[in-house]
Amino acid sequence: MSKPIFKRLFSVLLKTLAVFLVLFVSFYFWGSSASLPKEDYEKLLTNTLETKYESDSIHSIITYNIGYLSGMTNNKPIAKTKEFFTKNLNKAKLEFERLNPDIIAFQEIDYNSGRSFRVNQEEEIAKLGYNHIARAVNWDKKYVPFPYGLPNVNFGKVVSGQSILSKYSLSDYSRIVLERVKDNPFYRDAFYLDRLVQVTKVNIKGKEVILLNVHLEAFDKNTRIKHVKKVVELFNTYAKNYPTILVGDFNSDPAFKDAAILEIFNIPNIGNATFSKEKYDFTYDSDKPHKRLDYIFYTSNNIVPVEARVLKEFGQVSDHLPLLMKFKLK
Repeated sequence: MSKPIFKRLFSVLLKTLAVFLVLFVSFYFWGSSASLPKEDYEKLLTNTLETKYESDSIHSIITYNIGYLSGMTNNKPIAKTKEFFTKNLNKAKLEFERLNPDIIAFQEIDYNSGRSFRVNQEEEIAKLGYNHIARAVNWDKKYVPFPYGLPNVNFGKVVSGQSILSKYSLSDYSRIVLERVKDNPFYRDAFYLDRLVQVTKVNIKGKEVILLNVHLEAFDKNTRIKHVKKVVELFNTYAKNYPTILVGDFNSDPAFKDAAILEIFNIPNIGNATFSKEKYDFTYDSDKPHKRLDYIFYTSNNIVPVEARVLKEFGQVSDHLPLLMKFKLK
């Protein structure tokens, strides 16, 4: 091959690589960019809906990783239809209406996301009579590369997070961002979600109760342990002065080796709804439950559980099952 031809081929190769590099960098910054201003990540919202209370003395709370209504397809590279999401939303609303809880704490709920056909799931469920909402966005991207295996389903704005829906007024609200996985490569970290603790004060019939709603690290054990330590610190701080409830998806089963969740079990004067060491119901997955990842904890010196159970009747609306606790305040 003559030198002029070699130079031309080398020049073409360099230009091609340069084009691919520009396209890759452009896609990286576009896909990982946000669609909302940062101030919208933490919001207290109010409605003016008719509210129905079941009891003046017995109150109720549900925690639910709703998996953006994707059922057992969550974390699987499966294309979904609008009808699929509508069916799951209607099922969830039917069960919430029947149970009529005073407070619902959600994880993985979508706000006008492309993947769930731009339905504000928080808003739709709140129409059941929830006038007080604490919203915490933890995923705001134009491309989310999870689940792996079907890239065409990953395109489109994803705005998702954690929401507290309440019939009681909320105040003193904060969105606490937990430590990120330190050894995540930069390209994964750019598209990864924030792990959060929502903290808000709930005014229940004149009594102030602190509610913490969490969604802890799922994949990195050391980071999850750090998250649990922070949650324990927060819980103990508030429990000194207030009845305190801690709920959410902890991504930790007691049977795991060196399970992070055990540190919460060991907090003095803490109650654990619908759980005993001898026997407990699983919350994941909703098809064949085999792990306990979701919990409702409470300060046992000033909160008395009346009823608590895993809500199996929600079926496969999500890949998790929700938990209910009915309680009284001392």
